[in-house]
Amino acid sequence: MVYSSSAKRPLRYSQSGSSAIVVGAMLDGIPESVAIGASLVGGGSVGVAVVAAVFLSNVPESLSAATGLRKAGHSPRWIVSLWLGVALISALAAALGYAFLGDASPNVIGFIQAFAAGAILTMLADTMMPEAFEHGGKVVGLMTCLGFAVAFVLSTL
Repeated sequence: MVYSSSAKRPLRYSQSGSSAIVVGAMLDGIPESVAIGASLVGGGSVGVAVVAAVFLSNVPESLSAATGLRKAGHSPRWIVSLWLGVALISALAAALGYAFLGDASPNVIGFIQAFAAGAILTMLADTMMPEAFEHGGKVVGLMTCLGFAVAFVLSTL
């Protein structure tokens, strides 16, 4: 494990830190995909803003985990296979949401979405933000706020 020179805490280029990001992506992606699949029942559609927000939120976490997994010694082929597996599981979750939750109450869908939100916030606070602050400095907080503002604007379009 590599240690920061300014603070005696480990940097997140470890198997466990990158694995936490992958697990967080799964805990976020599965319920998110289920809710998206359920929203398509009865001719519903997912807005471009939602798809853009999901895509934009998943790219940095997958790149961060891929970098950490590579530095932990995994081959590019293994890393790509891992992320393809995450994508396939998310697609399966969307199909299951479409098949089984079309008539679910808004409370059930809300619970699934709240679980996904909690998973992503946990992953951000525990894994991604400490690493981002370590490498990016104080601008990380400002960029995080900007990201939330952009997500809000996209969700209102």
